[in-house]
Amino acid sequence: MPKNKRMFKLAATLLSASLLFACTNETNETTDTQQSTAATSDAVVAEQMTSLVDNVVTYTDEDEYTDWQDESPFEVELNGDSAEFASSAAIIFEDNVLTIKAGGTYVFTGNLDDGQIVVDSEGKKTVRLVLNGVEINSSENSAIYIKDAEKAVISLAEGTENSISDSANYVMDESAEDELDAAIFSKSDLTINGSGQLTVTGNYKDGITSKDELKVTGGNIQVTAVDNGLKGRDLVAIKDGAFVIEAGGDGIKSTNDEDATKGSIALEGGTFDITSGNDAIQAETDLMVTDGTYTILAGGGSPETIQEAGDPEPGTAVETEVVEDIESTKGLKAGGAIDVSGGIFTIDSLDDAVNSNSDITIAGGQWDIATGEDGVHADNALVITNGEITVARSYEGLEGNFITIDDGTIDVTATDDGINVSDGTSVTTGPPVEVAEEDKVAIGEGGEPVMTINGGFITVDGLGDGLDANGSIVMTGGTVLVEGPTRTMDGSIDYDNGFDLTGGIIIAAGSTGMVQATSEETAQESIVMTFPEIQEAGTIVHLQDSEGTTIATYAPSREFSAIFISTPDLEIGTSYTLSSGGTSSAEETAGLYADGGYEGGTELVDFTITESVTWLNEDGITEASVENPGGGAGVGAGAGTGGRGAGGTPPEAGALPPDMPEMDEETEQKVQEIRDQQMAGTITEEQAQEQLAELGIEMPTRPVQ
Repeated sequence: MPKNKRMFKLAATLLSASLLFACTNETNETTDTQQSTAATSDAVVAEQMTSLVDNVVTYTDEDEYTDWQDESPFEVELNGDSAEFASSAAIIFEDNVLTIKAGGTYVFTGNLDDGQIVVDSEGKKTVRLVLNGVEINSSENSAIYIKDAEKAVISLAEGTENSISDSANYVMDESAEDELDAAIFSKSDLTINGSGQLTVTGNYKDGITSKDELKVTGGNIQVTAVDNGLKGRDLVAIKDGAFVIEAGGDGIKSTNDEDATKGSIALEGGTFDITSGNDAIQAETDLMVTDGTYTILAGGGSPETIQEAGDPEPGTAVETEVVEDIESTKGLKAGGAIDVSGGIFTIDSLDDAVNSNSDITIAGGQWDIATGEDGVHADNALVITNGEITVARSYEGLEGNFITIDDGTIDVTATDDGINVSDGTSVTTGPPVEVAEEDKVAIGEGGEPVMTINGGFITVDGLGDGLDANGSIVMTGGTVLVEGPTRTMDGSIDYDNGFDLTGGIIIAAGSTGMVQATSEETAQESIVMTFPEIQEAGTIVHLQDSEGTTIATYAPSREFSAIFISTPDLEIGTSYTLSSGGTSSAEETAGLYADGGYEGGTELVDFTITESVTWLNEDGITEASVENPGGGAGVGAGAGTGGRGAGGTPPEAGALPPDMPEMDEETEQKVQEIRDQQMAGTITEEQAQEQLAELGIEMPTRPVQ
């Protein structure tokens, strides 16, 4: 079975479980069913992850550390430029090179000042090297070279310190074909086990390399390498151990690009402190993580300044320059699928923190991410079923062609889009192109990108679009809070085809320029309020029904001029009051307050819901005059900021208030630049007004506090 299809089984299984769970949300009497389904889902995750790991990793008794005294070992004492061992041992010592010619257990003590241990055994028996307090340095090439063996095991004796280092300039004969490139180099399967200390210095290129499988089941291992820290061709599998890796290249790497069933990395435990010039952990095919603690600094970490949304001129095509041999500086990277069911991750990376050329499934773990690019990026499907994920710094927070969120706590901060589904074909910025009704497709058809939210508690702070679907959005449950953007060319909710909302709580506050609501025929009711003035950060928006029951109380941490609110409590035929300002003494989470405790606000508008989407301004119910792509009604840059058409109807997207002069493209661009600078805080409001006045433009001012 092709590897990518096999790995996608986990995501598919979890999606099936999420759909079952979503179906149980239709009534309030299914708590037991939901809990049972959640428990079933956890069991499915554990079973599937075990199956995935078992498909690529097989541990034998030899891979685990055992008491070597019981194995009739051969004792080898190293004395600088000499070695002492029993004459019965299959060992040759010549020119400071100690060569092992047969299988068995060999215990090393002492130091080899300028020499090498070579394993060259043609037998079928495993060769086990016990490092029992050694220091081996080579001035020519690899310090330990497994040239030929059925299998090699390096055991780190308890309580010992062992040091291995190679030369910065290798000297090799022609038969070696420049193959050696690591302080510990193996052409056979290599396992490292035990509990002792191993310090490896790769002065030439790599620290520890296996041309076949590299397994580690224990040890306190510190690697400093010019290039890669740990490298296996067919597989890198780590069951336990403590690792400190400083690598100029990749920290942990698999390299087999010829066999789709190989080139994987499986991490089941251990602690990892990885500083890498390139990728911290890079699998040629699939990467699986079930447990462990990971502290990662890749490519020097996230930059002080991250590119922001709108850096290209609005409305212009983004030219993509093809750069060959660009270095990759990601945290977790895989050419195939990435599947994670647990672990603690602290990732600071110049490029994407987590990146797959295929699918990513996150079914657990604690994640703290800072990156100069995407927090989590999947070229195909990203499925999140559980976990605590914080993306504190990113260009885009979560990105994939298909994104499904079933559960978990997710907090995303991005200088562009917070959560984005895209097939990678979008190359322009600025207002969306209106799509004719007959050209639209049903949600999920035609392979279009889809963002599906079935549960979880999700907060998004984006300078670009908050939720951005170059396709469609489906939401059946969970809580979603979106803040931003403040610039008029982006929206807190942005989609091309449709937004089908049937459950959950979603509140999105941002600018009015590109604001969208749900599709018109969606099942759950919602409201959109556009304000005549920019609201200060921390301003509470409170919605209650005619009986005084709280529907939602929310205070965005950033300034806003429009807010979208939808909860299952909104009903057609019911009257509501929307207020702003005031205070709340109720418990608050990410700006969302619990019921009760609200007081002191100003009532803005009373209204009765008569359809699925209700548009409001300070005068009451209004209507959107243009239907944005996907069926969601939208308002233009002037709506809610003093620029209303007749009868309080917002003008068309991108239109200016009626009393403003016509502007050419150059003037529009200058206006946008001034407003962006004001929103970013690089110029004051007074300075912005002065610059706009020079262009003959009047814009609304902030309310006096």
